[in-house]
Order: sequence, then structure tokens, then C-alpha cells
Amino acid sequence: MNEYFPPNKIPIALPVFLPPNPNPKSPRPHSEMETSAAAASAGGNLVLILDYGSQYTHLITRRIRQLSVLSLCLAGDAPLASISSLRPRAVILSGGPHSVHLPNAPSFPDSFLEFVEQNGIPVLGICYGMQLLVQKLGGEVSVGEKQEYGKMEIDVVRESGLFGAELVGKHQTVWMSHGDEAARLPEGFEVVARSVQGLVAAIENPSKRLYGLQYHPEVTHSAQGMETLRHFIFNVCGITADWKMQDVLEEEIKVIKDMVGPDEHVICALSGGVDSTVAATLVHKAIGDRLHCVFVDNGLLRYKERERVMATFESDLHLPVTCVDAVEQFLSKLKGVKDPEAKRKIIGREFICVFDDFAHDLEMKLGQKPKYLVQGTLYPDVIESCPPPGSGRSHSHTIKSHHNVGGLPKDMKLKLIEPLKLLFKDEVRKLGSILNVPESFLKRHPFPGPGLAVRVLGDVTEGNALDILRQVDEIFIQSIKEAGLYDSIWQAFAVFLPVQSVGVQGDQRTHSHVVVLRAITSEDGMTADWYYFDQNFLVDVVRKICNSVRGVNRVCQDITSKPPATVEWE
Repeated sequence: MNEYFPPNKIPIALPVFLPPNPNPKSPRPHSEMETSAAAASAGGNLVLILDYGSQYTHLITRRIRQLSVLSLCLAGDAPLASISSLRPRAVILSGGPHSVHLPNAPSFPDSFLEFVEQNGIPVLGICYGMQLLVQKLGGEVSVGEKQEYGKMEIDVVRESGLFGAELVGKHQTVWMSHGDEAARLPEGFEVVARSVQGLVAAIENPSKRLYGLQYHPEVTHSAQGMETLRHFIFNVCGITADWKMQDVLEEEIKVIKDMVGPDEHVICALSGGVDSTVAATLVHKAIGDRLHCVFVDNGLLRYKERERVMATFESDLHLPVTCVDAVEQFLSKLKGVKDPEAKRKIIGREFICVFDDFAHDLEMKLGQKPKYLVQGTLYPDVIESCPPPGSGRSHSHTIKSHHNVGGLPKDMKLKLIEPLKLLFKDEVRKLGSILNVPESFLKRHPFPGPGLAVRVLGDVTEGNALDILRQVDEIFIQSIKEAGLYDSIWQAFAVFLPVQSVGVQGDQRTHSHVVVLRAITSEDGMTADWYYFDQNFLVDVVRKICNSVRGVNRVCQDITSKPPATVEWE
């Protein structure tokens, strides 16, 4: 299939609730236990998405939630018992990079089709998902003579559950990404839309409540894709839009109370960012003073971050926070390490060592040792840390390990509580607003868990790279704030490159460091575009950096979108 999507602008969506992962040794993106409680809170209106490996399956999830309907993801090869236990009102089969012709191509479980038919559950296959339906029901999928990628025009040829009568005979622009095609449909299916090249674009078997789209309605490039999903969810499935943000808070608090015993204590890793702050506030609301927050200064923080964050915790959030100075502990372990994956895993391991030590100190004070660790892990972290195909847990490709997902040691003693694990950043901000977290905190730009270690390329302990980066980053961020641009940008930061360039400063030749400025716009961090600064703004920022930061004589701007790049450089 070889899917590719350019950056998409996705409107703010309602979030999905998933309780914490009960097994910290297996941080799966689509845990069965996590989805069970979520289904119970869906009021019988759950849309289940089976994931067949597209890096953008989450866009389907977000689109459905945007309709005020709860949607959850499971791995495409999840057991039928896991699917049936959720009692979905509808199932969507996602796209993916595979071909149904390949050996061991991912598929839904045995008896899935019998299950949905017996229970009257509508199924919508998207791209690979549609081809899977065609093949499994006796149709034919072949390698297409005319491959279709990118924006294409389709014609709606008949009224169906996916298209209203008013669209029959009209064109609409959609986003195609497929090399295979449905050459012969199974018995009972009709073509309801074709591409301008004459290929099958949409099919249906209304008597069996089975539908398929060869294109991707979830991306914004499919101009009427949202309306098509709306038709399917409300007209075909008869689902009610009755799921609210407040449900997330109430159900999450209930799960935390059920999980943590009445006398048990919990540690929360606070970074000073939006995610950990909202997670801490939520858990504090559930268990009160049995939550013990710890802020770790690992030597990889931004300019004066420790002083600023601790003051805010005390004055605005009123959370009990202990600051641990672990600068030497982290930097000594990172000395000489250049590989980004190795850096992330070292940082993850050292964080857990700090938390274990903190738990031991609390045990001496309280007479019992805390059993749980709260982290602000988000859905993008989990998606990008998915294991590769063939692992039996996901068909998605690993992009990078996150220190609080793939970087955690297998022998950690604390059990994880990750109340935001399948939420996106904008959804976390919505939840934080309900919890009365100060707006100044909610609007903070994201900061990576490994801190500046992934913004200093190479060995972070070499020379004065961290000090230089902190100064450059501070000038950049303060300039953005002074220009009134901070809230228009999803994330902005500086990167230190392990190269030097020749320059002229003070009428003398210099051989100094190169830094890069990066600013992006995004809705969820999964796709992003670079921010277009005014030329005068950039001229002023570069002048300030080169005049104020000793050791820098060249400033570059990163103008790469995601994809093909990631947000961070490592």
C-alpha cells in the first residue's frame, strides 16, 4: 500500500478515556484492559477501530471523537474475544502499508465476519481495510494497472449509506494511496463511487451492513470525508452523539480510586510541562495527599527551568513537590554517548532510579513504600514507540523510543499509572481546563521527556553545548513571546549541531558553533508544518543570538514538515 500523508490540520477533538496500563513491562498502544473500562463509559455508542498499521490511524479516531462519539483502537489482529467484550456499535478497519496478497498479511480474527453479521454491527473498511473485506468475502483484489496516489476526483454513482442522495452524479476530491484495486466484488456488493480513472472508490452491501472506501476520508485532503464519516456513524449505525469531556474526568478518577488502595501512596514525575501537570492534578483530585510529586533536575532542563517551575507549582498549583538534584547522576551516565536511542534509554533508566530512591525515602518516612508512578505519557508517544511488524503487538513501524514508553527498564519496581496514555495534546489541555489548571501552564509548548539531550546532537557533555543551547533557546522563546506569537505556535525550540563554521565577529575570524531554530504548527504533534516567521523577526533574533551568545556565529532555520521529519531532531 505504501501510504503517505502530508501534514493535516485536525480540529480539536473530544478525547478518549483509557485507564492506566496495568503491566508496566508491556506498554502496549492498544491494551485490552485499557479499552474495557472505556467501553463501559461509552453508553453503548462505541466505535472500534482495528489498526492495520497506518501511522495515521489515529486520525480516524480523532475524526470520530470530533463527532462527540467515543472511539477506541485495537490492534487489527486482536482476538475476537477482545473485540466482542467491548460491544462496539460499529467497527472501522483502518488502512495500512501492507498488501492483502502478501504472506501473513494482517487480518481480522477468525469468525469476525460472522460476529458482526450476527450482531448487526456495521463495518467500514478504509483502503487496506476495504481490500481485506473484498478478499475475505470471496472477491478479488489485484495489483492495479493504474495506481492512485494523492488527490483524485471521484464520482458518486448511486445513493448509499456513505453518500447522501444530493451527491449522486457529483464530483468530490479525495486522498488516494493504493497500488492494489478491487477487481471483482463479492456477491451482494455494489459500486457506489468510482475514481475518474474508472476504478472502484466506494462499495457497500447494505443488507449485511458492510461498507468500503478505497480512499482516506480521515485526512483533510478528502474535502467531504468528514461528511462521509458522519453519514456512516449517524445514518448507517444510528449512533448517538452523547459522549462528553466531563465523562473522561469522572471515569478516570473512578478507575484511579479503584486501582490505588485506600492506604496506598503514589509518586508523580513532574516535568513542569502540560502533560505531567494535568496528570498530577487529576490523580491528586482522586487520592489527595497520598500523591507525592517529584521534580527532577537532570541537568537537561531549559534556562532557569528549575526555579521557574518550582515557583509555579507552589504558588499556582498548590501541589506538594520535592525537587531532586540529579544533574551529576544523569550527565555522568550520558558522557560519551552519541546515539539518540541510547541517550533516551539511559535517561529513562536514570529517571526510574531516582524515583525508586525517592520511593525508598518515602517508605522510611511513611512506614510503607509507594507502589505506583504517575507519568504524563500521551498517545503520540505510544504510537511512535510501537514495536515493528511481526512482534504480535502492532503492525505500525517504530519511529523512535520515548523515554517514558520504549525507554523504561523492564525491571522497574513501580507500577505505572498513565491516565493520559491515549490522549492528544489538545485533548489534555481541554481536560486540564476542566481541572482548573492555570491557563499559563496549559499553553506551554511541549518539552520532550529527555529534555535537551535530544536537542544537543551527539554527546551532550562535550564542551559547553548545554549552556549555549539554553541561552539560544531563551532568546528565541522570549522573542516569540514579545512578538505575540507564542500562542500561535505549537512548539518552538533551538537545536545545537555538532559542527562548527567559519565566521567574522569583531573584525576577527571565528570558528564557532552552529545552532538551528525550529518552530511548528500542529494540532496533535503527529503531523506538523513549519511556522512562517516574518523576515524582520528572524533578522532580529539572529542578531540577538550572535551578539549575546559567545561561541555561536551561525544560525539556521529548520523548515521541514512532519512528515518527512519528526518534531525533535533526535
